[in-house]
Amino acid sequence: MTIPSSTDAATATETVLTGMYAAEAEYLAAGGPGEASFDLLAPFFAPDVELRQADSLPYGGTWRGHDGMTRFFLAMGQAWETFDMVEQEFLATGETAVVLTRIRARARATGRELGFPLLQTITVKEGRITEVRPFYWDTQAIAEACAMPLRGGRRCT
Repeated sequence: MTIPSSTDAATATETVLTGMYAAEAEYLAAGGPGEASFDLLAPFFAPDVELRQADSLPYGGTWRGHDGMTRFFLAMGQAWETFDMVEQEFLATGETAVVLTRIRARARATGRELGFPLLQTITVKEGRITEVRPFYWDTQAIAEACAMPLRGGRRCT
């Protein structure tokens, strides 16, 4: 039995991530949440994948499995009119990767535009993503931009 080197594992992890982000772009170009099929993304995620978003975000919580990921993308689509990944940097060390992405987004509820960094730790095992943990620079700014206006001009956060 040959044990893959950490360099081989890191290359494999980066290949999975590059493929997933390309599939995500295709998914969004095909209409995204509610329009396109999650089948474009499914091959890149383990059936028991876990995505853990900060609870303070409009789409916060833990999303599990392909069904959870489908619901997550719907929640993101409800929060954001646009969510563009401007540039990305990958650092993969074996099964674990860190992805730094510069985001440019426009909130659906307020029309407010934000630019912010998003850092994700992503675990890849046996060629599929098993866990994603995003870290946002300012979750309060995101929550405020995505807040739905209340009657009388007040907003909930």
